[in-house]
Amino acid sequence: MRFTFLGTGTSAGVPALACSCEVCTSADPHDNRLRTSACLRFTDRSGQDRTILVDCGPDFRQQALRANLQRLDAILFTHNHVDHTWGLDEVRRFNIAMGTPIDVYADEHTRKSVETVYSHIFHRERNKNDSFVADLIANTISIAQPLELFGVRFEPIKLLHGRLPVLGFRIEAIDPELQRQSEGLLPLAYCTDVSAIPPETWPKLQGLKTLVLDALRTRRHPTHLSLDEAVEVASRVEATQTWFVHMAHNLPHEATNRGLPAGIRLAHDGLELVGNGAMGKGQ
Repeated sequence: MRFTFLGTGTSAGVPALACSCEVCTSADPHDNRLRTSACLRFTDRSGQDRTILVDCGPDFRQQALRANLQRLDAILFTHNHVDHTWGLDEVRRFNIAMGTPIDVYADEHTRKSVETVYSHIFHRERNKNDSFVADLIANTISIAQPLELFGVRFEPIKLLHGRLPVLGFRIEAIDPELQRQSEGLLPLAYCTDVSAIPPETWPKLQGLKTLVLDALRTRRHPTHLSLDEAVEVASRVEATQTWFVHMAHNLPHEATNRGLPAGIRLAHDGLELVGNGAMGKGQ
């Protein structure tokens, strides 16, 4: 079982346009950050490979090529912002490769937003031409209603992105064989674009092997955790390993990591976490 960070950058990406700061001009490839997204890859009990995508931003085509994604079995959205949803057109190639529609899962607000933006996909009958568009099935999910996909449970958890409620996901294997594959990796909580954690969500962050958490920059921000705030959350959760994502160009990779507590690090694009004690790419 592999969890891959497809992108770890904020909405502007890093390097940022028209910027010559230290990070944007860095020669360290870890300082290059596409928009934040991730995927979980595993083989189910039937022997079928599975890929579950979390968020699908405008860099998805580049991310999928770099990670050598060969299939896409489901897409989970955390929220409807552009940097997390505007790559959905690109998944049509997977429809061709797999010969099947792809299920998309989001809360009602995000589902309606995506259906509006991508009307040509979800209301294909209105198109003037029957052109090459993705074949997607929209599904509404909600807090406290876990979703089970191919032996893995994805439980939506409530997070706050400023005043906007968004979803995180607690991910854990329920199939015994997948539990073996995922030792040391799952349970994993994926919490991007978060500025506050509601009281009812803290219990969902207990007993984690892996925490993935927003850490935008050193200065405070109204809709994201700062680096110090993220460290505080991570210290309270006490996951075995914590990886920060959604970083802006204010955080140089190596210098920032040197100042973080043990077990807490900035993730980077292409980093792969592997279950069952195996080593992943980029570690």
